[in-house]
Amino acid sequence: MTKAFRIQNLGCASCAAKMEKKIAALPGVSGARVNFMTQRLTLEADEERMGGLMKDAQAIIRSIEPDATLVFPL
Repeated sequence: MTKAFRIQNLGCASCAAKMEKKIAALPGVSGARVNFMTQRLTLEADEERMGGLMKDAQAIIRSIEPDATLVFPL
């Protein structure tokens, strides 16, 4: 399953790259892309794991950029 989410207040491309790398490494994620230009996270994972992964992704996003927020779903 693939879902897209908006990331509000994403301030820099370097932060987006860090987020993408950490989110992609989460167990159960088969693909993750963070696009700084569109302020979007595209997450690929099993449907039953998606809810927990969204919470984990939000925690990663906040740890890298505290003012950024994941908007569920786009």
